[in-house]
Amino acid sequence: MRGLTFALSCLLSLGVTLGAVADSQRALKARTAGDALAWSAQNGRLRPVMESFPKGGDIHNHLSGAIYAETWLDWAAEDGLCADMAVPAIRMIKGDSCAADGWITAMEARANKDHRREIINSLSNRSYVPTLNWSGHDDFFVTFDRKAASPKRFGDELAMVARRAGQQNILYLELMETTILGELFPLVGDVKLSGDLDADYKTLMGGAFGAAMPDLVASARKQIKAAYEKKDKILKCGTPQADAGCDVEIRLLHQVVRELEPALVYAQFILGWQMMADERMVVGANLVAPEDGYIALRDYSLHMRMIDHLYQNLGARNIALHAGELTIGLVRPRQLEFHIREAIEIGHAKRIGHGVDIVYEDNMEGLLDRMVKGDIMVEINLTSNETILGVYGRDHPIVLYRDMQVPYALSTDDEGVSRIDLTHEYMRFYQDYDVPYFELRHASRNSLSYSFLPGASLWDNAVCSQDAEQGSTAGAACQDFLKGSEKARMQWKLEERFRAFEDNLKIPVRKRTSFK
Repeated sequence: MRGLTFALSCLLSLGVTLGAVADSQRALKARTAGDALAWSAQNGRLRPVMESFPKGGDIHNHLSGAIYAETWLDWAAEDGLCADMAVPAIRMIKGDSCAADGWITAMEARANKDHRREIINSLSNRSYVPTLNWSGHDDFFVTFDRKAASPKRFGDELAMVARRAGQQNILYLELMETTILGELFPLVGDVKLSGDLDADYKTLMGGAFGAAMPDLVASARKQIKAAYEKKDKILKCGTPQADAGCDVEIRLLHQVVRELEPALVYAQFILGWQMMADERMVVGANLVAPEDGYIALRDYSLHMRMIDHLYQNLGARNIALHAGELTIGLVRPRQLEFHIREAIEIGHAKRIGHGVDIVYEDNMEGLLDRMVKGDIMVEINLTSNETILGVYGRDHPIVLYRDMQVPYALSTDDEGVSRIDLTHEYMRFYQDYDVPYFELRHASRNSLSYSFLPGASLWDNAVCSQDAEQGSTAGAACQDFLKGSEKARMQWKLEERFRAFEDNLKIPVRKRTSFK
């Protein structure tokens, strides 16, 4: 302590401010934490250390894809669902019984070790190996057609992912979920659009869909409210036995399934626009389903125009778009040239999901420059990119995005299907790309800075950002700012966790006695 006091007095005598001293102290602790992280990687301890590393959020995460296959099977058994072992898949009962449909019960499948193994493999990428006419892309996306679950499991799903996030020191989740879809088919299934989006909007809103809109929104909001309440009950939130997942904030992104006819896609977007206005838990929208699907490719530009029309006429909303989840060989070269650009220029995307085909885009350098100047972030999904597209290592565009200073954050995509978690993705990033600790921390911060939480960013406020960097408590001016921004409050919480992490992470000192 005397040495620290002497050092401080020397610095102050040289005109160094207390703020600068605090900055240097925190920087020193961060470098020490980086050294300890490197030591842990070299000595078989990377997983527990990276698990405790503060992660702002996972903002590219499909809720249904985040649930592990074993859990789907457990729920199916509990809810009396069936197992179609010819696929294998979990199915809802169609007739009087599972046997009447030619299936067995999910409970029977779970109890049989061979059936259980086959279902787990069928509902995930576990045990996947490339074979003739069956790619990682096929193995990944087909899993979504093989699941069935009772609607009452929405809250269970939220509890499951929240618990997992809490165990990994994750503060925030933005989960993609579709709450209303089947109800739209009888309302718009026979509607043919003209391509004139203003006229098409009037057609949809002037028909059965428009008339049903209040009820659709009310139904979605009721489902969301019930799911959050069930999540809190399962995790025992508000009690002394509260799970760590109770501290994880969850918001939803309205999923629009793009592999449907135009009227259904447009109706989904219109519904989403209203949900984003009426329901605070729904903070943005995204397009989902394989980007290389027939309709997805055929109507890609039309979908971007739909978003633009609503954006211009009904008001701005938060948009994150899967774009560039393609590579050479998967589609024709001309289909690699414009998806990311149109998502930004026409679709108003604030974030790009995957962005793998960036090197094939027309005027790539200009597009990257626009992303930097426009502060357009890329959601990086390392494991799913390798499985679906075969892109990894130095061929992955994360190398290019980092070099060009395009903002990015790590995410899981579908952690249950890929059988990973966000800690795994941070470990992979750290090891495969030799990423320094300061950049890991920067990526974690980005996941909150570019989240769709309401309010200004902590880093846009000079006073708060200085307090955060110095590791001090929030001053009066900063506290006033934090009161008005949900995003900034979450970011401040992340900084508190970083301070605790960096204060406590050390290279252990121990005597070697085992070799005597």
